[in-house]
Amino acid sequence: MKRRKFLAGASAVALSSAIKPAAAAMDEFYAYDAMGQAALVRSGQVSSSELVEAAIKRIEKLNPVLNAVVHKLYDDGRAVAQGPLPDGPFKGVPYLIKDLADLEDAPLTFGSKLFEHNVADFDVGSVVRAKSAGLVIIGKTNTPEFGFVSTTEGRLLGAARNPFNTAYHTGGSSGGAGAAVASGMVPFAHASDGGGSIRIPASVNGLVGLKPTRQRLYVNTPPLGAADIGVRLAVSRSVRDTAQILNVAEKKGASADYKPTGFVDGPSKKRLKIAFHTKTFEGREPHPDVKRATERAAKMCENLGHNVEATDAAMIVDGNFLDQFMNVWSSSAYELVKNARLIGLMQGRWVDPEEVLEPFTHGLAKLYGGRKAKDPDLDAKAQAYVRSVEADYRAFFEDYDIILSPVLFSPPLLIGTQDGHKSYEDVYASVVEYVAYTAQYNASGNPAISLPLFTSRDGLPIGTQFAAAHGGEATLLHLAYELEEARPWRSHWPEISEKNL
Repeated sequence: MKRRKFLAGASAVALSSAIKPAAAAMDEFYAYDAMGQAALVRSGQVSSSELVEAAIKRIEKLNPVLNAVVHKLYDDGRAVAQGPLPDGPFKGVPYLIKDLADLEDAPLTFGSKLFEHNVADFDVGSVVRAKSAGLVIIGKTNTPEFGFVSTTEGRLLGAARNPFNTAYHTGGSSGGAGAAVASGMVPFAHASDGGGSIRIPASVNGLVGLKPTRQRLYVNTPPLGAADIGVRLAVSRSVRDTAQILNVAEKKGASADYKPTGFVDGPSKKRLKIAFHTKTFEGREPHPDVKRATERAAKMCENLGHNVEATDAAMIVDGNFLDQFMNVWSSSAYELVKNARLIGLMQGRWVDPEEVLEPFTHGLAKLYGGRKAKDPDLDAKAQAYVRSVEADYRAFFEDYDIILSPVLFSPPLLIGTQDGHKSYEDVYASVVEYVAYTAQYNASGNPAISLPLFTSRDGLPIGTQFAAAHGGEATLLHLAYELEEARPWRSHWPEISEKNL
């Protein structure tokens, strides 16, 4: 056995033993998806309070090992569960919010020591819609500092661990959400995606993760940074939960930029034209396990009657993409570092930016600051580039229904690879290699989904990414239902889960 695998296995055994045998017996609700739990409430078979108490017990049992939930809001959830609750499609179902999102009167740390004592004073749009759907919020989930990296192992909140093998990461930046759902703490959880942060944790935790079209969703805050690249939705265990939360979260009526998707409830008979690729936009082939999983997914689609063509779809973006995307990605880091002392004073404390912000945040800020000093029009050019990428993808999707590709360059990374204490240079090199297939769709604004079809040779989940034309979420969901039927994944539970402990 290789040293890497031995150490990973030893770590998993040691951490799993931390769950005491005396923990509460497995409850009867963990295997229901969110719509299944809501159906139990609607039929009167169970109360919201019973679901909430069961979820709290699961969190208390599993979280000491996984570190998925970082702020417990149990009493608030209990009070809400007693009703009255909005009569939404998820009425009475327990839910978790990512700690990058404002939830009124709850901690909002952004995973950073700079905001360690911060409390939100309003509900962000995705939280507003979650509450209106009847969801009962019982906690907030782990995230790296400001969601800047592709794993979740920041200095403030610590590492979230993968329930399939706790030596590995849970994805970033919605890593806590991924671990919570994969292990069965809650049926699905809030997540956000500015460069892959819904699809990455979905990929490494064996979940469904949809990044919707830019401007598809209801928002009540302006976009951050030099371009509008981020969205908020969820990670889930079932396609129907993802379809329903999209229905809840999307804009409707006069405010809608796209025809509303509504609730997509199953597969379609329409056969699709699928452009398939495994190479990155830099022309590199991924890890053999990822390449094999992606090719198997392509073959699976072909066997289902879809027209799958090997293409150079990765080359829709040019060699300029990484630099331009980093100009967008790093702008908020620059503002945070520049204003760190003022932010501290607004909280009534004196802070040293070098102490409260991680090396990667400082490195991003330095990257942006240096480029901005040389080119005052940097932001305008980045926005123009994003618009050009959007136009290029619109043109490509005139000929294809779907692009099929990997989500990540390799199987899940060991914890420590992108640790919050590591140098900017080390983390940057890891991030840009690892996240080679997701940020394009944040720049272009296209919808994209990660589906848990296959695993690595070591049994770790490897997601497959499917992208569609702008406004094409229904196409993705129809296909996702079909693949879910062809290769069911909901019964595939990790070692550290309510099912197996």
